[in-house]
This record gives sequence, structure tokens and C-alpha cells, in this order.
Amino acid sequence: MRFADARVAASFLRVRPTSLGILGLGALGGALARQAKRAGIATVIGWTPEPIVGGLAVRQGALDDTLQTPREVAARAEVVVLAMPPRAAVALLESLGQLRSCSAYFTDTALVKRGAVAAAERAGLGDRFAGSHPLVRAEGGFEYARADLFRGATVYVTPTRTGEGAAREIAHFWESVYEAHTVLLDAAAHDAQLALTEQVPQATAALLARLLAECLPPGATLSEAARETTRAALADPTQWAEALVENRDRLRPALAALRGPLETLDRALDDGDVAAVREWLNVAARWRRGIEGGA
Repeated sequence: MRFADARVAASFLRVRPTSLGILGLGALGGALARQAKRAGIATVIGWTPEPIVGGLAVRQGALDDTLQTPREVAARAEVVVLAMPPRAAVALLESLGQLRSCSAYFTDTALVKRGAVAAAERAGLGDRFAGSHPLVRAEGGFEYARADLFRGATVYVTPTRTGEGAAREIAHFWESVYEAHTVLLDAAAHDAQLALTEQVPQATAALLARLLAECLPPGATLSEAARETTRAALADPTQWAEALVENRDRLRPALAALRGPLETLDRALDDGDVAAVREWLNVAARWRRGIEGGA
């Protein structure tokens, strides 16, 4: 767990929870449940609007029980994870805020953090909530849930204005139960950063895939470069559409910033300037080599 202030880290020592509630049992929620049981969490309970999925999770040993409502889960768990898209997480947090006697800590896993953090504060849960964003790929439903999905992954944890203690609890939860690496980051800074590192790549992968779909003749063979750069386009469109819209104030300037490099390349091509094109490519190659080298 990385903190901006080393004194905070030094003063933090918690035991992991004995009971966990998971709201939402898609591939991500299912992975949370499976790994928690494998890690020895005594009680893992859940809620899903799809009773068939809940029954399957219990039969497969990912959950000990499914309950009828999110409130019942929150009342019986020490930590509650909202494993759902941003808008659903916001709505559910606002309804859970009425549980004044509940002592659980809450987190979510949505790709955009400002909405959930603000909703928790509005609902009076600011001292018991911290947002989470695990940098993992979880596509499909519960049947695709992996028990090792979070091991070694980076998880951003975003505190509320009054929730430094809750953020430490949630960070420790990810580390002790899921063997993840946590980074505490302000929600606004998270959304600005992830617009560049996650959402622009997602959008550009889809853009390139659309171009190839429209321009390639039927049956054309794709190069490895085309396959690699469009792989992200396989991601769940429903989940990503909501994330892109919710973070549009950060995403649109980042997308606009692509125009400058494209215009530079276009001018060099128009001039037939091999040296300029080579340098245009070299800028990207130098940066990518630095990433590969751990810079």
C-alpha cells in the first residue's frame, strides 16, 4: 500500500475482515467471491438481481449465501463491495445511506470514481466508504469469474473528504484478502489519469476496429499489430459506454490531444519527409522502451 505520507502507513495496522458482502455477481463480483473463499474469509454473502446466478454461486462454493436485498447484505458484512457499473453503484450507495446503524465499510469497483465518492458523501457514508478501481479485465458473467484475478494487480483506492481511515481499511482489505498492490489517489486525479491510461486506449482500439471493419475486404488477414492494437475492442460495450460518458469531461480533452500528433504525422507524410516520420515514430518507441525497462 502506497501513501503520500509515510506517517500514515506507519500508523496503520488492521486485521482482515471475517465477513464480506458482494453486491453484483458478474465476472468481477464472482472473482471477488471466489478469491475471498480461497483466502479463508469465513463468511461471504452476496446479492444479485438474477436469482439463478446467486444459486449457482452458492452451489459452486463462491458464496455461503445470497440474500434478498443489498441492505440485508450490508447489515451482515464487515466489508461490502459494490461490483457494478458507475450509475448503479451511485444509486445503490444513496439508498444504503439510510442504514445509520450499519457499521460496514463500503467500496465499489467502477471505472470512474468521482460519482461514487460524491454519492457516498451525500448519503452520509463518507467516513465508511472509499472507492476502488482494480486494474484487471473481467468480461462476461459469473461463469467467467477467475479466483486469481486480483493477485498482484494494482488497485486504486480513492478516499472521500472525511474518509482517510476508511481508505486505509479498504486498502488493507485488498492487500490482505486479494494480494493486490494498492495506491491511494484522489478521485478527481484518478479520473483524469485513467482517462489517458485506460479510456483513450479503449476508445482508440474501438476506433481502429471500426476503421478496419469498414475498409477491409471480407476475409482479409490481420497483422499481429492490428490484432494487438484492437484487442481492447473486445471489452464489454455496455460497461465501457457508461464509463466513457461518466468521465467525458476528462476524456474529451484527452481525445482532442490526439489531433496534434496526427497533424504532425500528416504534414510529414504530405511533405514526403522520411526523417520527420522516423522521428515521429521514434518519440513513441523511446517512451515504450522506457515502459518495458520499468521506467
